[in-house]
Amino acid sequence: MASAHKHHEHEGADLIAAARRTLEDHGERWTGMRSEVFEELARHDRPASAYDIADNLSARRGSRVAPNSVYRILDIFVRNNLANRIESANAFLVNTHPGCRHDCVFLICDDCGAATHFDDDRLTKSLRQAGRDHGFSDVRPVVELRGLCSACA
Repeated sequence: MASAHKHHEHEGADLIAAARRTLEDHGERWTGMRSEVFEELARHDRPASAYDIADNLSARRGSRVAPNSVYRILDIFVRNNLANRIESANAFLVNTHPGCRHDCVFLICDDCGAATHFDDDRLTKSLRQAGRDHGFSDVRPVVELRGLCSACA
């Protein structure tokens, strides 16, 4: 049986405040642009690409936002546990429990694109150990399961 983490899920203004605190606690600045990117990412209930975010911000601002600027910010968010990268889709999901560090197992629907996650400490601990057994250090499991969600099945 998978061991479960208890998270305090944030939303709305509380999510933005928690993200800001987490980023600043890690010695990073919470700039206006970072705030805009985070808020835009948080609006998405499915993984969003840097291009999606840049397009939406450009339309809202009335001036072009470069996707490579958004990528740099998203990389900061991933490093500081404010967002998760869905590797297979080259897209990102907001982390609704910033500051809670754990390894997620992502479930991604091949039909509608919905994504969710669960935690399985046994699985990710085994993957970390397998990496160490093969001479790797600082192992970070990235586990994605693709299939059909219950709504699409």
